[in-house]
Parts: sequence; C-alpha cells; structure tokens
Amino acid sequence: MKKLYQNFIYSFMIFIFCAVVNATPSYAAENPVSLLNSIADNLIAQLKANKASLKSDPSLVYSLAQNIIVPHADRDEMSRRVIPPSVWNKASSSQRSEFESEFMTMLVHTYASALADYNDQTVKFFPVRGGYEGKNAVQVHSEIERADGSPISVNYRLVLRGSEWRIFDMSVEGVSMLESFRSQFADQLSKGDMDTLIKHLRSHNAGNGENS
Repeated sequence: MKKLYQNFIYSFMIFIFCAVVNATPSYAAENPVSLLNSIADNLIAQLKANKASLKSDPSLVYSLAQNIIVPHADRDEMSRRVIPPSVWNKASSSQRSEFESEFMTMLVHTYASALADYNDQTVKFFPVRGGYEGKNAVQVHSEIERADGSPISVNYRLVLRGSEWRIFDMSVEGVSMLESFRSQFADQLSKGDMDTLIKHLRSHNAGNGENS
C-alpha cells in the first residue's frame, strides 16, 4: 500500500506539472494526448536540469505547486467528489470554500516532494478510446516507464471547462486517487461533521503536512 501511495505521488505530479508547464491557449482544443506528450517532454527536461535545486530547496517545489499546479486543477470537482453528497449538499458555501482550500493545500504538501524523487522516468501516453472530439470529459491512459521496474499504469480523467482541459482524478494500477481520499475523509466524518474534517485538515497542513 505504501508503494502504491508513492506511485500516486509521483504520477500525480508528473501529470499536473506537465499539464501546466508552458501551457498556452493554442493547446486548448488540441488532442489531449498530443498536448500531454508535448508538455511532458518539457517537464522531463526541466526535472533533469533542476534535480539538485529541487532536492535542496523544498520551498521552491511548494511554491511551484501552489502557484502553477493548483490553478489548473479542477478544484471544485475534486473537492465535491471526495465528500459524500449528503455532507456536501448540507455544507455552507463558507465550509465548502474552506474545505477546498485546505484540501488543495494538503495535496500540494503531499505531492510536491515527488518532484525531488525524479529518477529519469519517462511517460508514454496512449490514444483516447473512441476519440475526444465533441466530448466534455475523457480518460487518457499512460504508463510511467522505469529502468528499475515494470511500467506503472496510470489513467487520467479530464473534463473540458470552457476551452481548457482540467484534471479531476487519476487512477494508478486501477486505484482512484479521489476514492482513496474519499475513504480517508469518510473516516474523519464518521467522528464528526464537516467542521471536524476541516479542523483535521488545517491541523495536518499546519503540522506535518510538508512531510506527508
């Protein structure tokens, strides 16, 4: 389970970071696979060039994640999907906003450290089954290829918001990231309510979040 969680960390960062590095409006209506292939090449080049800095300066990674990654994720969709509908529908707008903020902070703390662990892995993306034309949501399959092990299978779920593709979930070896967080949050909610969960996340982020 620990290794799968580590795979989540690396895979999520590979996709989200590459999906926003050098992103421009000209990519908006492109084949999402071509987009990912093109930008992943840029990402890997940057990871190789900045290995030393990423390992020695964690604050640089957190800053990149917060300022570049989070604005390009579908924050609303991700936040809504990790909370049971019965709880989310009863939550106030301020509770939803605060939860979203703490959830995104937790994601940044959790996944930013993965950039420092880059070890010459490459990513191979496959065509969208059934095509992507006329669709508002797609799933893109990929494999993270490693020199020291078998490929890691990763599926990304993206939704089209206006003219921009945004990620809202990913699955590593068949296990959904959102489902994993949903399970964690359900445990916290069983001990209290939405405010209890928000308090837990705030404490986590203020305490050992950077070491998650």
